[in-house]
Amino acid sequence: MSLLKPEILAPAGNWDCVRAAVANGADAVYFGLDQFNARMRADNFTREDLATLVPFLHECGVRAYVTMNVLIFPAEMAEAMAYVDALDAAGVDAVIVQDLGLADLIARHRREGRLKIELHISTQMTVSSPEAVQLVDTLFDPQQIVLSRELSLKEIQACAQATHKPIEVFCHGALCVAYSGQCLTSESLGQRSANRGECAQACRMPYKLEVDGRVRDLGERRYVFSPQDLCALELVPQMLAAGVRSFKIEGRLKSPAYVAATTRAYRRALDAALLGAPVPHTEQSDSLYAMQMAFSRGFSFGWLEGTDHPLLTHGRFGKKRGALAGRIVRCGEGWVELSGMPAMPIAPGDGFVIDAGQDRNEEQGGRIWKVQGNRLFFHGKGSHIDWRFVRPGDLLWKTADPALEKRLYATWCHFARKVEAPTTSLDIHFEGRVGTQLTASCRGVTVGSGHPLEAAEKRALTPEVIEGQFSRLGGTGYSLGKCTYALEPGLMLPLSILNRMRRELVEKLPAVDAEVKKTALRQKSRGMTD
Repeated sequence: MSLLKPEILAPAGNWDCVRAAVANGADAVYFGLDQFNARMRADNFTREDLATLVPFLHECGVRAYVTMNVLIFPAEMAEAMAYVDALDAAGVDAVIVQDLGLADLIARHRREGRLKIELHISTQMTVSSPEAVQLVDTLFDPQQIVLSRELSLKEIQACAQATHKPIEVFCHGALCVAYSGQCLTSESLGQRSANRGECAQACRMPYKLEVDGRVRDLGERRYVFSPQDLCALELVPQMLAAGVRSFKIEGRLKSPAYVAATTRAYRRALDAALLGAPVPHTEQSDSLYAMQMAFSRGFSFGWLEGTDHPLLTHGRFGKKRGALAGRIVRCGEGWVELSGMPAMPIAPGDGFVIDAGQDRNEEQGGRIWKVQGNRLFFHGKGSHIDWRFVRPGDLLWKTADPALEKRLYATWCHFARKVEAPTTSLDIHFEGRVGTQLTASCRGVTVGSGHPLEAAEKRALTPEVIEGQFSRLGGTGYSLGKCTYALEPGLMLPLSILNRMRRELVEKLPAVDAEVKKTALRQKSRGMTD
């Protein structure tokens, strides 16, 4: 199916993010499952969730895209294709693919009529030129192509003119310091491959610069590899004119408030661009403020207006900043005074951080107790500030706005009842020790890990970890009840095995439930005849 009109494509790492995206105007939502996914740190969904998730999206007129945007090892290809078959059977609209081999198999199965699901080329495939667009178009006949994030508007236009297929481009969110799909830093430094969903975000860390054996003082510019976030809200008309047909928002690790704020902002901007009308200045300012508060490392146009590395990676921070409230001109024990009234609302309960140019992990902050003009008072719980280290000239960043968060939550909370269904509670007992299988027993059914438990070197298998995986029962008709344990401490087992055990248990329980019902009916029948 070709994309007939431009779409807003929103991210979702959990159910609340899905609700936030739908409620705030997304045309499509992309999300990952618990395998073959470049954001394995997100909550993600399971194949069981698809039975509820996909119909919900379709009932709301929203398309469902699943990410399989990692490299696939040869031994995994059969399992990956079985995964695609399951997505197709569940009615998922498209699968977003990085791996060339997987893309080729999906394309073949589509040509043979064995699959209906659309193939979308991931930004991780590094399609960054008209020649690359033509190559993937010829090889795979995809239904949508996601371009690399390192392109200017002029380069995007050249790519769009090289094909009749819809072009998808990131318009907002985190940027990688490396070319999409080509970063090996995380794997080199920490044996965690970004192309297998395990990026350690080495670019967000502070660094030292050593020249000829001497350490150079970088001052506050310690985050030399950390790009500012992309914010192309003002460039939506130009992106539309360049041939962009899918405006993609990054953020499957972000909060529902982030999804709500960004989706709402780009929905307004795209609707205005389609009408040839500018977004009112006050509305655009409100949108920018909401997006800054939801998550921002500082905003830039990325590479859309060309290459400007000093602007893109200014090196001052690698974590969330929020919105700049102002510069401190006077301060004392428990209070700061700003140079002027901030251009944003400030109220008791708002969160702030004091920026003295130090390591961001050592920054101080807290919540506002009282506001008097441009003087802010910090007091009570959540405000652990050593005032000896607060100086005039420090910057003050607003990092939390409870009133805004409440307004954003109100946009999607009414969807909660629509997707929640009555469930049967499962009480599960877990047993295991080093050298044996982990077993999970529930209502007469026992499933095993098929893999011996080992002593943990780093992350031990805790009840919280086990329950985190076994609670992912959306769409199955079950919910997790009480869990009991006979586990030796300090064990280790891959999360993928816990997920498989949960699926196996869920598959076996209906047969047991049916047998219980039959037995009860037979006993009731005997009682009536007696």
